[in-house]
Amino acid sequence: MMHESRGGFGRVLATAVLALILTIVPVPTPIGWLRPDWLLLVVIYWSLATPRIAGLLFAWLCGMVIDVVSGTVLGEHALAFLLVGFLTHRLQLRMRIFPIWQQAFVVLLMLLIYQFLIFWIDGMTGQAVMTWRRWIPAIAGAAIWPLITSVMDTLNRRFSR
Repeated sequence: MMHESRGGFGRVLATAVLALILTIVPVPTPIGWLRPDWLLLVVIYWSLATPRIAGLLFAWLCGMVIDVVSGTVLGEHALAFLLVGFLTHRLQLRMRIFPIWQQAFVVLLMLLIYQFLIFWIDGMTGQAVMTWRRWIPAIAGAAIWPLITSVMDTLNRRFSR
């Protein structure tokens, strides 16, 4: 059992690092607003797949890493990641039995909550971005959720042996 949890934590950490790399790699400006919130999607996935390994502390730490990397108000993304992680943990037993399109819809709602919370905190600190493009990453994340789930499930099964 201890061996499985170590291996599970290694998979969680490896995918979180990959998602962080996808988050910070520069992309051309015209398509930059299409970039989904990779690390948050990974937090949601692992909160559904292995809630004992990827708990609220994991969500908060991932948010803090985004805060440090992006140079925003310290704790802004950590709070938003923590809220999404909490909601995912509360709904995980239901979400795991949903068809993939319903999961994608719930993920869209969670990503919109995340974006709204970041929008609200940015507004409180005087840095609000008031364009409709702010909401596109949530839609992009929900659109690629079936692909993320499929790839992560396949990798998780392959490397858990």
